[in-house]
This record gives sequence, C-alpha cells and structure tokens, in this order.
Amino acid sequence: MQVPILSLVLWLPALGALLLLTVPRRSDELARRIALVVAVVTFLVSLTLPLRFVPASALGAGPVTMQFAETLPWLPSWGISYSLAIDGISLWLVMLTTFLTPIVVLSTWDSVHKEVRNFQILLLLLTTAMLGVFMAQDLLLFYIFWEFTLIPMTFLIGIWGGSNRVYAARKFFLYTFAGSVLMLLAVIGLYVLHRESIAVSQPGYQGTLNFGEIVADLRSGAFVLETATERLLFGAFFLAFAIKVPLWPFHTWLPDAHVEAPTAGSVVLAGVLLKLGGYGMIRYCLTLFPEASRWAAPAIGVLAVIGIIYGAIVAFAQTDMKKLVAYSSVSHMGFIVLGIFALNSEGITGAIIQMINHGLSTGALFLIVGVLYERRHTREMAAYSGIWTVMPIYAGITLLVALSSAGLPGLNGFIGEFVIMQGAFLAPELGWPFLAFAVLGVVLAAIYLLKLYREVFMGEVNEASAGLPDLNQRELVTLVALCIPIVIIGLYPGFLFGPMQSSVAEVVNGLVPVVAGR
Repeated sequence: MQVPILSLVLWLPALGALLLLTVPRRSDELARRIALVVAVVTFLVSLTLPLRFVPASALGAGPVTMQFAETLPWLPSWGISYSLAIDGISLWLVMLTTFLTPIVVLSTWDSVHKEVRNFQILLLLLTTAMLGVFMAQDLLLFYIFWEFTLIPMTFLIGIWGGSNRVYAARKFFLYTFAGSVLMLLAVIGLYVLHRESIAVSQPGYQGTLNFGEIVADLRSGAFVLETATERLLFGAFFLAFAIKVPLWPFHTWLPDAHVEAPTAGSVVLAGVLLKLGGYGMIRYCLTLFPEASRWAAPAIGVLAVIGIIYGAIVAFAQTDMKKLVAYSSVSHMGFIVLGIFALNSEGITGAIIQMINHGLSTGALFLIVGVLYERRHTREMAAYSGIWTVMPIYAGITLLVALSSAGLPGLNGFIGEFVIMQGAFLAPELGWPFLAFAVLGVVLAAIYLLKLYREVFMGEVNEASAGLPDLNQRELVTLVALCIPIVIIGLYPGFLFGPMQSSVAEVVNGLVPVVAGR
C-alpha cells in the first residue's frame, strides 16, 4: 500500500497541535519541545518529496504535471473532492514551509514567554494551512486552506504582538479577507459556468471544482470563457493574490503587521505567507485565465516596478530596523510579480526561485533584528553602534544575509533577480523599460541594506551596546540553518531549476496559443 505522503506532511503539524492541547498550559518547556519535535519530523518526512520527485515526467491526469496525487470523494454530487498533488512549482514552496517551521519554533525559546502552548498550537495550525494551499488540487479545498491561514496569523499578531497589535491584526484580517471573498465569488462563478458549458454536450453533468479537469477543458476548447467574463474572473482572483503578496498599492497592511508581530510571526509572514499570493498568480491566474493575464500584464508590470522602487525608497527612509526589512519585502515581492507577468519561462522560473530566496533571506533578517531587540528592547538604528566589535559572529552572519538580500553574485538573491530581469527583458509586453526600473531596485536595495549595516555595526561601540553577548547556541543554530541554503543556492542553483522546468513549461505552453493569436 502506497503511503499518502502528502497527507502525512500536511496533517502532521495539525496532529501536533492536537497533541499540545493535552499539555498543561504552564508547561512552557514541554510545549516548545513537542512543537519542535513535530516540526522537525514534518521536515524530515517532507524530504521524501524532492528525493522521489521525477523531473520532466507527466504523472497523473490533466495537462499540468502532478505527482504524489491523492484523491478522495468529499462532496461528489458537487464535484468536490479531497485532492492533493504537487508539481515542480509547488515542490520547493512546500519544502520552504517545512524547513522554516522548526527554525521558527526554535526561535520562540527566547522571544515568546506568554501563553507558550497556545502560540505553538497556532503556529502548527498555520503550517498545515499554508501547506494545504500549495498542495490542494480542488478549488474549494484550496479556498478553505487559503482562508484558514488568516485565523492563526491574526491571533499570533493580535495576542503576542507589540503595543499596536490589535490594530495591525484587524487590518491584516480585513484586507486579506476582503480579497478572499471576491475570490470565493469567482470560484463559484467558474464552477457554474464550467458546469453549464459541459452540460451542453454531456446532459446531466453535475460539475467539478477539480483544477486539472477545468484546465483540461479550457485548453481543449470544451469550456470557453468570453473575454469580458474571463477578465472579470481574473480580476477577482488577482486581487486576492495581489493583497496577499502584497503588490503596491495593496501593501499598506504589511508594514503594520510585520512591525507589531512577534519575531516568529514576522518570519512566517515574510517567509511563507506572502508566497501564497505569488503561487496563486502562477497556478490560477496564468493557468485558468491566459488571455486575461496577457491583457493585464503591462499594467501589472507597472504596479510591480512601482512597488520595487517605492518599497526601496521607503525602506531607506526608515529608522526602525524591522520597518526597514518590512518595506524591503514590498520591493522584493514586486520583483516576483514582475517575473510572473513576464509570461515566459525565464520570468516565472526566476519568480519561483526568488520566492524561495526571499523566504530564506528576509526570514533571516527578521530573526537578526529579533536578536538585538531581545537584548536591548529597541529596534531604532540610532540606539546601536559598533556591534561588529562586541558581537563578531552575529555581525558576520548579518553581513552575509544582507548581501544575499541585496543580490550579491555567489549568493541566492542574485540568481532569482538575474533570471527575473532576463525574463522581463525578453517579454514583449514588458521589455527594457521595466528592466531598467528593476535594475534600479537592485541598486537601491544595496543602498538601504548597507546603510543599515553601517549605522548598526560599524563605528565606535556606544555605552549601551558595550556589554551585549554574542549569539547563544540556539540563535546560532537558527541563523546558520538559514545561511546554508543561502550559500548553496547561490553557488549551485541547478538543483532548484531541474524539477520545476516541466511544470513552468506547462504554464507557458498554456499561454502560447493566446500570444500567437495576437
């Protein structure tokens, strides 16, 4: 009997959360240990996925290359099923999620001291919800997981966040929920239109929400969307994903959420939660609505480059380290959206790789800021000076991570940004003007990150920072664990490219007939 590996990876964190409910509320150390064991086991089990993944092989039904497929009837009369699978696009995002989870749990030892058990429960439930978004192949199942991510993240911000946590949590919830409601309406509309279209040739057809079946019918011509309808459905899906990314001008919830969230919450938010939007754009916007994607690409490209420049300029103006990193996310996620809507293999591949890179580098930057905050309880750059002298190991790791985020050749950030810019340049809908703005964004990223490093780490040690201890063993483990893939991806990115090529080609091939018919 074949082991349902995806279900095992998906539900292990949720089972861990149920186990934590049996732990006494004041047993903080036990709760942390159980959460860490569950997170590590989930990651180890998930390693089966890349080890058994077969690049460039068309397994499963439908035009999209899917592997490890699991399907069980759920609401058969409505064509709804418990359907899981992954391809080269979702593989590395699943691995990013399972890799970051034990790091995040480990980081809570020094930063979370209130209601520890409940914090770990919410963190594990959030992990299951995020994994479900990447694995779900039924549109309703996808929507349920998508919507469920809001609940634990809202509580993580609202209970364990900073002084303005309730406002930040409310803003995060309302922004993302508003976009999700529009997406739900689009899912229902897509279901009804598909059912009515197929019922013409198959009387009595009950409809389906299976993503692969809908895509197959669209590409075969059995299901045709009128131009206006396709653009309307595309807009509803895109808005939900654009808010989650977040793409300018839908970004205003992000700085508040990042600044008020606890360090572990910021790492999850930047590391994985923002990637749900980019993944949704590739998986659903480009695949279900190719003509509308091509039609909207130039306008979305403009929003992306505005986000790149705006995020970088505002990041440079910040004096709070966490706000600086938060606005850098707006800039970096603009790169990812630009790559997606280049609508070619180079751009989409670069966007996927950059989602992984951003999760590693920006997650590490939030942990780095958290280290200083736990020691001095301030994030103002002016409060620090000469940290290099008193915390040399910490300073060295920070320099490596900052350079990776700035796109230094030889580190992970360079690979994603280079491929995205190549895709933008080759895209007929974009071209060299968009490339020029993207290059300017890279330059600005180096400026604000080096400014941060100069003000905090260089110069003479001030009196308040003179006695700061260097990284303890737990902090060192979490940061080194993130630095390892940062370096490996920078030196040998080929292992990332291999599995995703056939899946990206499927998405691009779905756009080719539309592009050719312009």
